[in-house]
Amino acid sequence: MTWIDRAMRLFADVRACEAATALVLAATVFTILTAYYLLKVVREPLILTGGGAEVKSYAAAGQALLLIPVLKAHGAIASRVGRLKLIAAVLLFCASNLVLFSFLTRAGAAVGIPFYLWVGTFNVLLVATFWSFANDIYTPEQGKRLFPILGIGSSVGALAGAWLAGRLLRALDPPDLMLISAGLLVACLGTFAYAHTHDRCWPKDRGKLVHPATPLRGQGGFRAVLDDRYLLLIAVMVILVNWVTNSGEYVLDRTLLSVGAANGLSGSALTRFIGAFKADYFFWFDLLAVLAQLFLVSRMIKALGVGGALLVLPAAALAGNALMMLLPVLGLIRVAKITERSIEYSLENTALNALYLVVSRDAKYKAKAVIDSLLVRFGDVCAAGGILVGSQLGIAPRGFAALNVVLAATCLLVAWRVRALHKQRLGSLETTEPLAGAPAVQSA
Repeated sequence: MTWIDRAMRLFADVRACEAATALVLAATVFTILTAYYLLKVVREPLILTGGGAEVKSYAAAGQALLLIPVLKAHGAIASRVGRLKLIAAVLLFCASNLVLFSFLTRAGAAVGIPFYLWVGTFNVLLVATFWSFANDIYTPEQGKRLFPILGIGSSVGALAGAWLAGRLLRALDPPDLMLISAGLLVACLGTFAYAHTHDRCWPKDRGKLVHPATPLRGQGGFRAVLDDRYLLLIAVMVILVNWVTNSGEYVLDRTLLSVGAANGLSGSALTRFIGAFKADYFFWFDLLAVLAQLFLVSRMIKALGVGGALLVLPAAALAGNALMMLLPVLGLIRVAKITERSIEYSLENTALNALYLVVSRDAKYKAKAVIDSLLVRFGDVCAAGGILVGSQLGIAPRGFAALNVVLAATCLLVAWRVRALHKQRLGSLETTEPLAGAPAVQSA
């Protein structure tokens, strides 16, 4: 065991010769999340000045529609090429799009709405692609131990991107940040290529080693989700999680506005009050998510198992929304949402990604892309639809909290069933020893 392996045991159960590859993958997802948060900060002024707040609120539906042809194309490419060529196609396509957006923005074109839709579409596809690759190279036993390290890269990358964007925008324009993000995505090709050619990173397909250049020949992602009860329940759970999360944010925002109005705030004073509250809110749940990812996630997954860890967020959301319904006080809602979001960004994300360690390679790349992109956005659409209808009916915030209690309870039941199916699949996997000294592969 190297000194790097020993040092990383502070954060996860790392064994001999595992730390180096895990750190490379953590650096990869760190870079992807940093690039995304640069773009996330850039897109806000572009959409608000080019389309307005109303258009922004309807964007989830547009992103969901845009994802359908994108995922169809993604599945077609995955069926024809090996994993590195697939990843290269996704990264280079996104980077080239960013160069084009940068050029159009400099030329004065109205790119606010298209860019907002593009960022919301491809950021989820990029993150899903990374986690598909991670699922491809680790066994279920390895993933359970090492995914928390990869999650550290994701959590810290989000913080770094948001911090870096604020500093860069003092000296640079949005088109410059687009080019920086494009460069970061291209740089990720190098780390993906390193892991792809590493002899310990041959693809694992339900316990069997597969040549890295093997294309994905199975059914498409949409059909795989519909035909596999395990994947279908994961999809339902993802939709419910996003619905509850976004609806809960609406309860927080409505309560925040009410408190501001009750204190006689308006205009710039109300803006400063909301801005200070939100800055504090984002800081605390991001900080707690990073601390949980560093010191708790690995230990909780080890103690509860992947399936057991899935139950924590729905249980927290159920308790938090029950509290919002019974005591709709801003301070209590703030604590409940900070707790919920920090769990979602750390333990829940890590456990959700680990669920795919027990499925076929086709499902890891195709079905996961559908669930992590289109169905995530569909959950956003459900929340937006519920908010639209509830607002028209004049439902108070505690009414939305009551709906969230029902949705969270349903999510808890679905997560319980996913846990049972995961244990069943884990137990039936063939135990195949990794090939000793497998040759490094130089082509995709």
